[in-house]
Parts: sequence; structure tokens; C-alpha cells
Amino acid sequence: MSEIGFYHLTRTGLAAALPALLGRTLAAGEKAVVVCADANQMAALDDTLWQADWLPHGTAQTPHPEWQPVYLTMTTENPAGARFLFRLGGAEAPEEGFARVFDLFDGNSEAETLAARQRWRAAKEAGHSLTYWKQEDNGWVKAG
Repeated sequence: MSEIGFYHLTRTGLAAALPALLGRTLAAGEKAVVVCADANQMAALDDTLWQADWLPHGTAQTPHPEWQPVYLTMTTENPAGARFLFRLGGAEAPEEGFARVFDLFDGNSEAETLAARQRWRAAKEAGHSLTYWKQEDNGWVKAG
């Protein structure tokens, strides 16, 4: 079973929150697959990771995707054998094969929040270990 953390974005957008989480992932010696909800989100994140918060990453169009410590995709491919999965904005990706799953959702979107609640219930029923993190003034706070 995977450890799944639900990350409730309330103070910043995804482009501000995700690079810090990915940076911690790389600092821990782990690799990550980031499953984006659509092509626009993936392109914007690709730009953000190169320009604002330089983090080594790639996509299917990058030479040698198997060498990429952070792999951006819209599917479930995992060419570098990453153990961490980041699901963005309700993107569909199964937990199997990943030690940790980070499910980030926009708390300012009622639709994303409701969908995250449904994913929580399904993950709980499947027997996964769940944690809930909410953005506060001083960063992420673990709740319930």
C-alpha cells in the first residue's frame, strides 16, 4: 500500500507550492513522476521548473527520460523508476508501484475539493495510509 498525502492548496498556487515539494523529494535522494491534468498545465510547470525554480526534470520529448529525476507527464509512465508520485489537480494516476503519493488540489476550487474528498474516501477504502496537509501562513500543517 502507498502512503498518500493530500495537499490542500489555500495560500499559493500550484506553481509556487510544487517546486518546494519536489526540491525536498530530490534532497531526500528520491525521484518523482508528476502527472499533470492537461497539456497546458504541463507546459506551464515545465517553464516554471526551468526558469523560476530550476529543478532538473524532463518529459517524453526530453532526450533520455530515464535519467530525469523529475518526470512530467499526463499518463502513468515512469521511465526512471521513481518512487514518488505527484498528482495535480485531480489528474488520474494509480498509486500502485509508488511508495508515496502527493495529491495536490486547489482548495479555492469547489470542484477540485469535492473530487479530492472522493479520492480520499476511495483511498481509505482501499487501505492506504492517508495524511492531510493544509497550507497555513507558515507552510504546511498536518491535520487529522
